[in-house]
Amino acid sequence: MATLLALPVWVVIGHIWMPAGDVWQHLADTVLQDYITNSLLLMLGVAIGTLILGVGSAWLTTMCNFPGRSLFEWGLLLPMAMPAYIIAYTYTGLLDFAGPVQSLLREFGGWGYGDYWFPEVRSIEGAATMMSLVLYPYIYLLSRAAFLGQSLCVLDVSRSLGNGPWRTFFTVALPLARPAIIAGLSLALMETLADYGTVQYFGVSTFTTGIFRAWFGLDNAAAAAQLSAMLLLFVFTLVVLERYSRRNAQYHHTSQRHQGLKRYELSGWSAKLAFGFTFGTLFLGFILPAGQLLYWALTTAEESLDSEFLLLIWNSLELAALASILALLLALVMAYGKRLHESPVINFAVRLAGMGYAVPGTVIAVGVIIPFAAFDNSVDGWMRNHFDYSTGLILSGTTIALIFAYLVRFLAVSLQTVEAGLGKIRPSMDEAARSMGYRSGEIARAVHIPMLRGSILTALLLVFVDVLKELPATLILRPFNFNTLAVRAYELASDERLADASIAALAIVITGIIPVILLSRSITRSRHE
Repeated sequence: MATLLALPVWVVIGHIWMPAGDVWQHLADTVLQDYITNSLLLMLGVAIGTLILGVGSAWLTTMCNFPGRSLFEWGLLLPMAMPAYIIAYTYTGLLDFAGPVQSLLREFGGWGYGDYWFPEVRSIEGAATMMSLVLYPYIYLLSRAAFLGQSLCVLDVSRSLGNGPWRTFFTVALPLARPAIIAGLSLALMETLADYGTVQYFGVSTFTTGIFRAWFGLDNAAAAAQLSAMLLLFVFTLVVLERYSRRNAQYHHTSQRHQGLKRYELSGWSAKLAFGFTFGTLFLGFILPAGQLLYWALTTAEESLDSEFLLLIWNSLELAALASILALLLALVMAYGKRLHESPVINFAVRLAGMGYAVPGTVIAVGVIIPFAAFDNSVDGWMRNHFDYSTGLILSGTTIALIFAYLVRFLAVSLQTVEAGLGKIRPSMDEAARSMGYRSGEIARAVHIPMLRGSILTALLLVFVDVLKELPATLILRPFNFNTLAVRAYELASDERLADASIAALAIVITGIIPVILLSRSITRSRHE
């Protein structure tokens, strides 16, 4: 199973040495430098934005008392429900020349076109800002968990030495939380490299847009695979750096005393600044775009809510449900197999099966379509030669290929959740069940699965929402005349019909809120206060 699920990545890597004709040379001479430069600049912008928003808000909500802190603890996770391409469409509608913000400026200022300067939202800076607003929760989530688990003794010693909040933060808390912060940053940057909808809509040339152009515009699978391999190199570098940053994770001390955190009491300007920073982050990352989507949805509801929209909902829910159930079953088999027969080979196989989450959807789509198309062509050629009958496309262009790509991409989410749940079940419970005559399968059914109900539900929901939001893999692999909510929102926004795209976008956002609430509850329970 692990070998099969790793097939798309091996296919992409294997195409590095295949000839791509003059197309690759053309790409190298014209746009390849732009792809590399823009991808690096985008990563730099997102890194700066997410670190400031994620670490700053995590420290304030964990270690400081100010008005609204308990609300912001869970509210700051809500932007996770907002895909980057959806927030990009929303802010474009708000900030474009014809949008309400610039229209009000011209009305009150008496200006015309060219009489004033306004930042261009459709730019690499705009793309980095949009992604930062929805990706900072990765850092916020892990940083806050790290701050919650830090030893009270260490913080007390820092205070007893006369260090104030700022000095304690920079010299003690931040270095201790570094592994968690780097892990969150690497996740945010991998999502940045995987993004297609935002950069394509903003006209920023990156590897993901280049892969689409090579595949659909130049009709060259080898060139698309080679661009995918270069993108994989970026992702692999991030993974290595993240692993390297965690080599000293054992020095991240945790408190053995379950007592209340001694938060800094903020008042006056410090409390207002803390409230303004956290509220501004939440407002820009969720409240404003969600409110705009809701307004557009209410104004276009009569025209948009038809049988076609209901079909979009059905297609999206059907794909997400199938993929999440299959991912859960695979995760249970692999995680339980690892528990029963742990060995270097089994551990490697499980890690191999879960590496797809670090691979962008465009790369996986290219890695899926190439072997599937080769299989279809081989079967069709054999049937034509022996039976004079054409089988057509068996796997390519079907939901089978699409669901397989989803499993490759999101199995790691389900696998890690199930493994974490199994890790909390003591081996002594397995031994007790065996002493009563239970076999491995019976132990799993009678003991483990009932105890894993919370982990199973979480795994299902997380994969369900991830599939619902996935855009690039769906765009490439979907069957002919088959749309989902994500694809519909993208198509309408690409046609500048932003208001019409709002209902599909809002449906994705509302669905994404459910696992965000679960995550918020679990992190709050991580320390008894």
